[in-house]
Amino acid sequence: MNTAQDVRPATAAGRFPLGERGVNRIGFGTMQFPGPGVWGPSPDPVGAVAVLRKAAELGVDLFDTADSYGPEVAEDLLREALWGGRGNPYDGITIATKAGLMRTGPGQWHPCGRPDYLRQQCELSLRRLGVERIDLFQLHRIDPTVPADEQFGALAALRAEGKIDQVGLSEVGIGEIERARTVVEVATVQNRYNLLDRRSDGVLRYCTEHGIGFMPWFPIASGELAEPGGPVAEIAEKFDATAAQVALAWLLRRSSVMLPIPGTSSLAHAEENVRAAELELDAESVEKLDAAA
Repeated sequence: MNTAQDVRPATAAGRFPLGERGVNRIGFGTMQFPGPGVWGPSPDPVGAVAVLRKAAELGVDLFDTADSYGPEVAEDLLREALWGGRGNPYDGITIATKAGLMRTGPGQWHPCGRPDYLRQQCELSLRRLGVERIDLFQLHRIDPTVPADEQFGALAALRAEGKIDQVGLSEVGIGEIERARTVVEVATVQNRYNLLDRRSDGVLRYCTEHGIGFMPWFPIASGELAEPGGPVAEIAEKFDATAAQVALAWLLRRSSVMLPIPGTSSLAHAEENVRAAELELDAESVEKLDAAA
């Protein structure tokens, strides 16, 4: 007899109290759906919709996107795949989007934190996603040319107006988080973090201490650690798992506020990534991975 975790393996990761509903601690990122350089339409929009729906079937209820992915492409695909109508548009799913990076071409990203721009992009995301309120709205980057308090204040105003529920930050240090928290409640932080890149360890500790969700982007990188004889490869063999599953399982063990958002355009990889939630690493394996980088 199948258990709920067999059918919806994302539930094995446990819950994190994000917003009113909370979320399972393994999510899905949509950055890989647009064309090369995260620019232009998806090369396989039908496949992208199928992957998004499969992730939801597996119990993923946190989907991360941004207005700049495409731009607009990833948000449009999310709506096509998961939107269920005005009454209950995403049926218990939390949609997290971001604004604050302008695009001028493939691989080109330019911070823009002007309050009027952030408000404009919020309104456009509301329209594209088909919602009256965005579950989690994240400042994609702090614009160094605009006073930070003005950017945080714009998010606070949008929240006060009911256009967004929760506020998040991306690629920030502890000082920036603390400054933002004097202006608006911060629910999540999204920094690059994985087995190889742990420069945000201090930020992760801060988030853990303060109950702030930490969404690591590029979460499954393991590089030479996954090569034959490497610690990831050895542990993957030990548990009959893949290197990606080991990397994600390590993240989930790293902190109770960790919310990995691996993305893929492959149905098989989507299920593989979500089933990492079921992988229970033993203490010896965790210690080996902790010491690997």
